[in-house]
This record gives sequence, structure tokens and C-alpha cells, in this order.
Amino acid sequence: MDELAPEILLAAYPDPIRAAGDRLRDIVRRTIPGALEAVRPGWHLIGYRVPHGRRAPYFGFISPEPIHIHLGFEYGALLHDPDGVLGGAGLRRVRFFTFRHPDEVDETVVVPFVRDAARVASLSRGERLALALDRDA
Repeated sequence: MDELAPEILLAAYPDPIRAAGDRLRDIVRRTIPGALEAVRPGWHLIGYRVPHGRRAPYFGFISPEPIHIHLGFEYGALLHDPDGVLGGAGLRRVRFFTFRHPDEVDETVVVPFVRDAARVASLSRGERLALALDRDA
């Protein structure tokens, strides 16, 4: 089965969403060189893995919808977010940004979260648990 290209997934959405998706893809790929990008058709999103030794942990995603697009992080609850800019506070683990237009994407805000998301995903399960306990303390 052929993999679906991210451009094909994004082509089904309105111009502002597609343009925001293209911008977010560019930011993720420049921030995490070598990140593995793949469309997950069942979830209607573009997923990202970070090569780390023999593993390639899943760290984030771009999820388009007709009226907005999300840049999300698998272990977002463990990310440093003192200003509370990430959405999804009611979710157990995932956190995300939501954009309606490419002009809303502020690279200076997004890049540190992308970098931290890849770092946290690369930790061992025990290291993530310790990080969670530290955050709760």
C-alpha cells in the first residue's frame, strides 16, 4: 500500500488551513532534522517521530480540520508551559496549538515546544514518569 503524501492530505482543506499546515510542516522539519513524517490516514493527521537510537518515538502531529489546524504533542502535559499557551489542559497527555490562519503561527513560540516535545518523547518511560512527578510536586 502506498503511503499518502502530506500534501495530498492537506489539499482537501481550505487555503488558510493548507497554508498553515505547510508552514507547520516546515517548522517541524527544520527544528527536528531527520524527523520521520508520515500521514496517518485513519486519524487524518501527519505524525512525527524522532529517531533516537533503535527507537523512533512519536512526538507530535499536525491535525487539519475544516476551520482550524492543530500542532499537537504526544507528551504535551510534560512540556514546560508556564504561560499556559497550549490547549488541551483537560486531556490526560496530549497538548496542542490551534491555528485558523498561517499568519497566526509564531515560529518563536512554536519552535521551543517542538524541540521540547522531541526531547521528552526520547526519554525512557521511567524518565518521563520522574518528569511527571517533578511537575506534580
